[in-house]
Amino acid sequence: MGKKRVMLPVEEVDISSVKYQPQLTKAPHLTGLALKLFAWLVEAPVLRSIILSALKRQNNFNQLLRNTVIPETPMFRPEFPPQDPEPGVVVIDEDKDSTHRVSSALECLTSYDPSQHWNHDSPPFLYWSIRDYAHAYRSKLTTPSIVAEHIISAVEESNTKRPSMPLLISFSAEDVRKHAAASTQRFLEGNPLSVLDGIFMAIKDDIDCFPYPSKGATTWFHNIRAVEQDAICVSRLRRCGVVFIGKANMHELGMGTTGNNPNYGTTGNPHSLDRYTGGSSSGPAALIASGLCSAALGTDGGGSVRIPSSLCGVVGLKATYARIDMEGSLCDCGTVEVVSPLAATVEDIMLVYAAIAGSSADDRISLNPLPLCLPNLSSSYNLDVLRSLRLGKYTEWFNDVSCPDISTKCEDALNLLSDTFGCNTIEIILPELQEMRTAHLVSIGSETMCALNPDIEDGRGSELTFDTRISLALFRSFSAADYVSAQRLRRRIMYYHMEVFKKVDIIVTPTTGITAPKIPSSSLKHGESNYEVSAYLMQFILAGNLLGLPAISVPIGHDKEGLPIGMQLIGRPWGEATLLRVASALEEICSGSRKRPSQFHDILEQYRL
Repeated sequence: MGKKRVMLPVEEVDISSVKYQPQLTKAPHLTGLALKLFAWLVEAPVLRSIILSALKRQNNFNQLLRNTVIPETPMFRPEFPPQDPEPGVVVIDEDKDSTHRVSSALECLTSYDPSQHWNHDSPPFLYWSIRDYAHAYRSKLTTPSIVAEHIISAVEESNTKRPSMPLLISFSAEDVRKHAAASTQRFLEGNPLSVLDGIFMAIKDDIDCFPYPSKGATTWFHNIRAVEQDAICVSRLRRCGVVFIGKANMHELGMGTTGNNPNYGTTGNPHSLDRYTGGSSSGPAALIASGLCSAALGTDGGGSVRIPSSLCGVVGLKATYARIDMEGSLCDCGTVEVVSPLAATVEDIMLVYAAIAGSSADDRISLNPLPLCLPNLSSSYNLDVLRSLRLGKYTEWFNDVSCPDISTKCEDALNLLSDTFGCNTIEIILPELQEMRTAHLVSIGSETMCALNPDIEDGRGSELTFDTRISLALFRSFSAADYVSAQRLRRRIMYYHMEVFKKVDIIVTPTTGITAPKIPSSSLKHGESNYEVSAYLMQFILAGNLLGLPAISVPIGHDKEGLPIGMQLIGRPWGEATLLRVASALEEICSGSRKRPSQFHDILEQYRL
């Protein structure tokens, strides 16, 4: 008796009386033999119940879900109230071909100035952009075929060097050369398909890119699911002339936030090879940070694009739920995951996003999304729009980080944004953050189990890595009642966020609560389970996934050890254009605080004048 807790209806909660509850995640850190033993224990029928019950009790799982009366009705996938159109935007016609959409996006950018990068006395810069490559091809400084040879050489070297840096799971030099040659021929004939023609991109291993298999970084998934065509998002890029270099490394089945992968090797962070890239889109982020690709595609179900973008010092956009058609990805039936672009710069994100965006026919009917828009950065009104924006900051949450450098650098960037562009920062409160974490865990865990159950029942579970097996054991312990309770919480938390968005345009947080963690040497062979590190990596991430809100991570500087720090901007439903506008401004004012990683391939340097 006495365990029952009754929540007030969400409309009756006194927000001003809410006290922030610091995150406390309790779970053992396991590698090596201890990891293997724990996986065996949580899979044993009798012991599993005892161990998982103890873990749930330590982390208040039962109190939050099973002992609580939640008065709201369930929200089984994100439902958004009507939204006002964004100011100062260009509407991109989703029904047009991807080449037309990219052309429209190009017109939203500021004019291209070759002198900014191509002269040896140009100001310092970090990355060659998509427009830099397009300029090099059109000016006959180089060709996609020549660039392809540089990339092929670098990828092959990364697989043999020690410590190894396995960037790709599936790679075919012959396929890369074939498509680069076709692009080169189009330039010779004066008929490139778009500004993306000849641009090299990687695709995360859970998105179909024919003829490569989609393994999801497992050792067996490609044997039960053949790839016969591109995912819709990949086909949209291919029509623009993009050259795909292969399937990028990732945390197995996307079920981890570090990028650890005993099956194909763990990708090291280009800023420090003994550090994690973050996950699960580890390979895409590392390829961009090291200069080998201007952009890549990942998937984001629990920060899997924003976390590695932050840890590797690149840009990662998670679009609104259902903004991008998921058909052809391994996770195309869930409610928390979306295909998402990563890129070296915000303008590159805009170009790739314009190419891949477009909801499925079913989602257009059921969700009625606002038209696809991009910010008009070339407009004289851009500064006026920036000046009118209100940025929300929940200070106690903002400062709840493991490394003080993160909150300090993010605070400095936020102040600089306000001082430079006149944005107004407003204090906000977001209740029930712990409930949000629990609801997300149950949602993504239940959806994962639903997708994998047939294969696990078929005996494939034992072929997964040990940390994946531990996560699946936890997911298997969730009941139908847990799932429904989590969806009731989703409705409550959506209400809180929509109320905040009546006062502000964007919620600002650090992207992660820690910078890139060290890779334990004991984790390389069998993997690692470290829920406390995962909790810090996901500290600010989950509203984007549980609620389907758009969010972007922008690099703003480094900690005292030289590791990248990212700032996250969370927007209203369908509000990608506003996020991209502020992200571009943030990138501009923080450019002097960033530096290239130690592992960097300067592919176009030799062509500077």
